[in-house]
Amino acid sequence: MLLVSALAVIYTKYSSRLIFIEIQKQEKALEQYEVEWGQMQLELTMLAEQNRVEEIARDKLKLAMPLHEEIIYIEP
Repeated sequence: MLLVSALAVIYTKYSSRLIFIEIQKQEKALEQYEVEWGQMQLELTMLAEQNRVEEIARDKLKLAMPLHEEIIYIEP
């Protein structure tokens, strides 16, 4: 009975170490994803800036701002 109990303690300790190692790996992966998420948020902010959108519309799509008298306002 003592031998079985000792083996159970050893197995439990080994299992808990494996789980702890897996938790550490997942935490590192989570940290990496958080860094990547922050970089993507920064890139999205940069790409969505009004000046950049206007520049691309003007240069690549050959669009121009309409004159003030050409703008039609629709009231809700």
